[in-house]
This record gives sequence, structure tokens and C-alpha cells, in this order.
Amino acid sequence: MPRVAFNILPEDSRVWIFSAARELTAVEQERVLADVDRFIDQWGAHSVPLVAGRELQYGQFLFVAVDQRTAGPSGCSIDALVRQMKELERELDVELVNHAPVLFRRGTNVERVSREDFSALVADGHVDLETTVFNNTLQVLADVRAGRWEVPASESWHGQAFF
Repeated sequence: MPRVAFNILPEDSRVWIFSAARELTAVEQERVLADVDRFIDQWGAHSVPLVAGRELQYGQFLFVAVDQRTAGPSGCSIDALVRQMKELERELDVELVNHAPVLFRRGTNVERVSREDFSALVADGHVDLETTVFNNTLQVLADVRAGRWEVPASESWHGQAFF
């Protein structure tokens, strides 16, 4: 059985972060997790099962991670994951794969805007270097666990790109 609990995956596991365009409903969350579980249960690279897990945060961010110590993902297996997410995207009518928008916190709410709109928010002083952003570019589970995913803009690529 290649699917394992997300919290037992080793620190050096490869991670992908998919962010939904909005918070998913409870039914959509169950659907996403069930479909991703089915995918992980059969996921492999060159006929070798991948040991992987998943986790949903804030009803909007899906983390999928692979233990590379047992078998690493291949280009084809990564493409299969992205295809699965795009299929879910079509079925649920909610964007899941686009990494271009900026996701950040305004109060307790998660906001999602284009990079151009985020630049305008910076220029107008509505967001600053202390604004909490989500760094969905992380690739290693250790970075997520070390708190480098949800950080002030000053501690992410956002700080250099927008300030």
C-alpha cells in the first residue's frame, strides 16, 4: 500500500502544493481527498509504487508528498498527478493547478489575486512586508514543516518580487 499518513513522511519528501481558487465546500473537500487517495493508491514511477501522502489545509490548499527514499517520482508520474488535479478542476469547476496567483491573508481570510493586483495592493499600501503570504513554490516537506509555507512576505519570494 503506497499511501501513508502525511505526517509520517520523511523531511526530504518531495511536495507539491495545489491551491484552490476558493475555499472548497465540505462535499468538495471530501471529493478531492477521495479522488487523490485513489490516485495515490495506484501512483507509480516506472512500475514502482510511490509512497505518498496528502493533506488539506484551510479547505483550500492540497499538499501531496512523495517519500523519495523508496522511489522517486518520474516526469511521467508528476505529469499524471497534474493531469489528475486538472481533471478534478474540470469536475468541480474550481481552479486547482494555476500557480500564478498570489495567495495571502487579509485578517483571517485567505485572498487570491493576480500578481498585477497584488502589485497594486503593495503600491496602495494595502499589503506590506508583514502581510502573511503562502509560498506554494516549496518543494521539500521539511520547508513546509519548518514554517516556510505561511510566512510574512519579507520571508518569501514575494518580498523580492513585489517590494
